[in-house]
Amino acid sequence: MKIEEGIFGEMNRELVKSYTIMNNQNIKVTCIDYGCTITRIDVPDKEGNIENIVLGFDSAEDYLHHSPYFGAVIGRVAGRVNPPSVDMEGFTYLLAENEGRTHLHGGPEGFHNVIWKSSTSESVDEASVTFTYMSADGEAGYPGNLEVSVVYTLTENNDLIITYHGISDKNTLLNLTNHTYFNLSGNLKEDILQHELTMKSDKFLELDRSLLPTGNLIDVEHTPFDFRAGKRIIEGVKSEHQQNEIVGNGYYHPFLLSENHQKEICLVNPSNGRKMIVETDEPYVVLYTGNMLEDTFLIRGIPCQKHLGLCLETQHPPNAIHNQQLPSILLEKNQEYHSKTRFTFTVE
Repeated sequence: MKIEEGIFGEMNRELVKSYTIMNNQNIKVTCIDYGCTITRIDVPDKEGNIENIVLGFDSAEDYLHHSPYFGAVIGRVAGRVNPPSVDMEGFTYLLAENEGRTHLHGGPEGFHNVIWKSSTSESVDEASVTFTYMSADGEAGYPGNLEVSVVYTLTENNDLIITYHGISDKNTLLNLTNHTYFNLSGNLKEDILQHELTMKSDKFLELDRSLLPTGNLIDVEHTPFDFRAGKRIIEGVKSEHQQNEIVGNGYYHPFLLSENHQKEICLVNPSNGRKMIVETDEPYVVLYTGNMLEDTFLIRGIPCQKHLGLCLETQHPPNAIHNQQLPSILLEKNQEYHSKTRFTFTVE
C-alpha cells in the first residue's frame, strides 16, 4: 500500500492538498482536503483496462465554479431541509438558505466547501487519509461546536471504506454522506443509462414536487423502483411513473434498505464487467441519476450532460427533522456519531 501526496491548487489563498491511495491490485483513490472530495477512482475492467470511474476535476477553479457536489462530503445535514429551521430545547435555529427558501446539503458554506485538516497512515494491508474539521457553534445556523472526522481507507481487498465520526458540545443535527457520482464506463465514455443496479430495498420514500420526502413509504412492487432483481437505469428514465417524472426523469429518491452489510447494493456496467458493491450501516440510500446535470461545463474535456453519473448516498433520509415518521438525525450532546460505508470494486 502507498499514498502519494501533492498540491492540487489554491483556494482563497489556501493551498489544497491531494492524496492518492494505491494498492497492489491497480486501484487508486485520489482525494483532496477541500470538501474531503474524491476526485478520481481508477479501477480495471474485465480486460484489465484501468480507467477513472467518477466525475471530478483536475483544478481547484473548476470545483469552485462548476461542481454540483462532485465527490464531496455533505454536512452537517445531507439533502434538503424545509422549512429551513429547527426547534431544539426551546430555541429556534435558522439554517442558511441556498436553494430558494430551502437549506440544501449543509448550506452554501457546508462541509463540501471548506478545507479540512488531513493526515495519512499506511500498513501492509491498507492505507488511509483522515480529514478533520471543527464546525463552530452557529455555523450555517446549527447549534454546537461539532468535531467531525472522515476517513478514506483503501484495502488490498479492493475496498474503499468511508468512516464518519462526530461529537458536539450541544444537541445538534448530523447526517453525513458522500456525494460521489459514479460512471463505470470508464473515463466518461458513455452515460449511466445502461448501468444495471440491484438493491435490497422493498420501499422508497415518496417525494413532493419540491423534492422533499412526504414521509409516505411506497412499496416497490410492480414499479420502476423495484431493483431487487436488478434493473437498468434507463427504465426509470423512460418511465411515466409520476415519481420518476417529478425529479426530471430518473431517480432522486431515498430507498429504505432491507439489509445492512450484506451486499445490499450492486452496480454493474455490463459492457465492460466493472462491478461495485456497496454495504453500509445507514438505513437509507439516496439514488440520484444526474437528472439535473447540465452541459454548461467540461469534465476533463468531456461535456457534462444529464445522466452522466449516478450517486448512491448512504444516509438517513432528507428533511427527517420535520417528519416524525423518519429516523431521527438528532445528535445529543457529548454522544458519538458513527457511520460506515464500504465500496468494493471487482469485475464479472
